[in-house]
Amino acid sequence: MNIPFLDNWRKKHDTAGSPLVSVFDRDPEGAAELLAECELLRARAQEAGVTLDDTPRSLGALDQLPPRWRDDPEELPWVGNDAGLYLGTVIVRTVPGAGWRLRPDGQPVVRLPSGREVNVVEAGLDWAATGTPELTQIYAESAEF
Repeated sequence: MNIPFLDNWRKKHDTAGSPLVSVFDRDPEGAAELLAECELLRARAQEAGVTLDDTPRSLGALDQLPPRWRDDPEELPWVGNDAGLYLGTVIVRTVPGAGWRLRPDGQPVVRLPSGREVNVVEAGLDWAATGTPELTQIYAESAEF
């Protein structure tokens, strides 16, 4: 997620010793569960009658939600961050060989079996702000490997 004060803090501090990095090293499955929480997105989806079941089908349902979060500039980046983490969760759980990885800057990305990395948080933020690219499109491109 792009939070200016947090980004500045990360530049000043080595992320190699961050708690998230150590969780990834110690317990990758636990880290994946943590990334899958996406509480705000799940709450907004549930309010709209959409169940997020960690399947590609649920990405299509998200793509169809009215983007009410765009009316709230404080909520938009949080929904976008959650959408990206949810997209990553669906990819990791349904694309054989895909997995979470932390970049040196601490940003979680999804590494595909081909070695390509998908910056799912950036994609989620773009989706939340503009509706494009659709989450289903990013998933389809990732699942092609």
